[in-house]
Amino acid sequence: MNGFEFNKIMAAVIAALLIGNLANFIAHKVVSPTMLEKNVYVVEGVGAVGTAQAATAAPAGPAPIEPLLAKADIAAGQKTARVCGTCHSFNKGEAAKIGPNLYGVIGGPHAHQEGYSYSDGMTALKGKVWDFAALNEFLFAPRNTVSGTKMSFAGLKNDQDRANVIAWLNTQSDKPLALPK
Repeated sequence: MNGFEFNKIMAAVIAALLIGNLANFIAHKVVSPTMLEKNVYVVEGVGAVGTAQAATAAPAGPAPIEPLLAKADIAAGQKTARVCGTCHSFNKGEAAKIGPNLYGVIGGPHAHQEGYSYSDGMTALKGKVWDFAALNEFLFAPRNTVSGTKMSFAGLKNDQDRANVIAWLNTQSDKPLALPK
């Protein structure tokens, strides 16, 4: 390579850098983004960082479930529970997925599925029964309810959605419990 070719290559590199910097400068002068006052899409349980909403977004605990179950919509619960179907199976005898099968979970014991590797926190609750109140607490904030749970789901913060899912899960059983009136 002679000196003239090297100069042409260097001139091309410098010209490309200058054009890139000039385009960047012009783009920043022409386009100036405006921040929205609030998010267009709100993710349940997540507030904007550094705002008062973030500090007050999540209530201390779930609302009592019994009055909500009295007016629960089982079809809506089945629809909402589709999210749970990513990790759980619901039909009798189905194998576990990432999480255990939930058939007969309400009225049954914690850590109910044989052969599934539960977290130590869930295994410690093995003798405790999943009643409506216990499932309400767990579905509201799984990680706060059972220490070390494998369930990475943030929880269902909407009280009626949670009641609907619990009412539908109750139907997925050989012996569904009576719903409150």
